[in-house]
Amino acid sequence: MRKLDLTPRFRRAFRRFAASNPRLQQQIETTLRRMELDVFAVDLGTHKLSGDLLGLRACSCGDGCRVLFSLEKEARTGGEVIVLHSVGAHDEIY
Repeated sequence: MRKLDLTPRFRRAFRRFAASNPRLQQQIETTLRRMELDVFAVDLGTHKLSGDLLGLRACSCGDGCRVLFSLEKEARTGGEVIVLHSVGAHDEIY
């Protein structure tokens, strides 16, 4: 199981997005829990990004909602960490 690291940018984006889309808040929280268990689960649709977002990945949390993240090594333990960068509607974050 990988650990989630929520960046300040992600926290702001989550608060803003959840406030404008309250019904999606639970879906996002469920997606984050599933990401901890298996970030590459087929139904998450995890994929690499290119262009200005090269080095990041995205996964779906339903209804056009996407989570942007990167996979990084934790210096202290050497384990892999999921660093959450942003969340929002497809057109907003790409």
